[in-house]
Amino acid sequence: MALSRRELLRSAPAAAVAAAVVAQAPSSARAEPLIVRMHEPRNLETPLSELFSRQTEKFFVRSHFAVPALDAKTLRLSVTGHVEKNLELTLDDLQAMDVVRREILLECAGNGRVFLVPPVRGLQWGHGGVGQALWTGVPLGAILARARVKPGASDVVLIGADRGTVADPPTPGAIPFDRGIPLAKAQKDETLIVWQMNDEPLSPAHGAPLRAIVGGWYGMASVKWLTQIVVLDRPHTGFWQTFDYSSWHRPANAPPQLAPITAIQPKAIITQPEAGAILPVNQPLVVQGYAWAGENRVAKVEFSSDGGRQWTIVKEITKSEPFQFVRWSHPFTPTQKQTYAFVVRCTDERGNTQAATRDPDRRTYMINHLIPIEVIVK
Repeated sequence: MALSRRELLRSAPAAAVAAAVVAQAPSSARAEPLIVRMHEPRNLETPLSELFSRQTEKFFVRSHFAVPALDAKTLRLSVTGHVEKNLELTLDDLQAMDVVRREILLECAGNGRVFLVPPVRGLQWGHGGVGQALWTGVPLGAILARARVKPGASDVVLIGADRGTVADPPTPGAIPFDRGIPLAKAQKDETLIVWQMNDEPLSPAHGAPLRAIVGGWYGMASVKWLTQIVVLDRPHTGFWQTFDYSSWHRPANAPPQLAPITAIQPKAIITQPEAGAILPVNQPLVVQGYAWAGENRVAKVEFSSDGGRQWTIVKEITKSEPFQFVRWSHPFTPTQKQTYAFVVRCTDERGNTQAATRDPDRRTYMINHLIPIEVIVK
């Protein structure tokens, strides 16, 4: 489906284009290596020029409340609820288990929110609320096996030490950030409890001393500053599961209902050239960027120079693995002096492709519809 010029302009409002240009400016042009989206609690976006850098200090930061003061030496991770054996584990206990190291991508569920029209509440992320790191820890499934989960278990609730109040919608006083995931996902190999990021101890901003990593799911599931795990015999219905980080589903023959956000959707983005770039006519260039598909492999990336009317399959693409990004590049020579609308789309191995337009049932989350960038050729 091609987008009309009016739809292109609506899908990339001036504020969003400006944000995209700022996001692609070299980090050396700013004192802060990351883009500040909120000062307190600190929320930081990675510039597109630094996206997927191996440098932890350039990895985006998402926090709901102030960073809690925790001591790795006195930390105790409790495992309670619908289990036969309650646990209280130290960091030494966890490190004595079978340790694993996994490359896993994290994406904020609101990544790309600045491109939504009309504007919506929430952090105004450009494309930089995403990153990938090498995580070191133990599978959550191994911890649950020690606790001996009882038959009939449903959700595993991960609870952080950070606490605060939310005004809209209001919470019943201060609450922690928590997230429930189904037992089946909790027991998969890509769901980890980690203490290292890129072979260094977690920093406070990234959840030290201990955090969860739920591979293939949006970042809200990867709870930071983890101190409690509670196994339930029913679905979790906490604030962050219902009021927030949820989307509308429309079951057959039933009214719409809210359901928790889960898996990362396929997405491709352009990092070069930048939005608004002025390019010379008949001069070959290489359009490049990244793509990812959550739990699935990226099957193909396609490029269009005319807003999605015609598509070309990108041939230069790195090997795809589940839970990780790929790099892609595509040669293109603009032959007309005009404004081009560059856009890319990703299709995963299950055949899921980015939609041309936004699904409003997703509320302010899972933003993976096509977002063109305009470049001017003179």
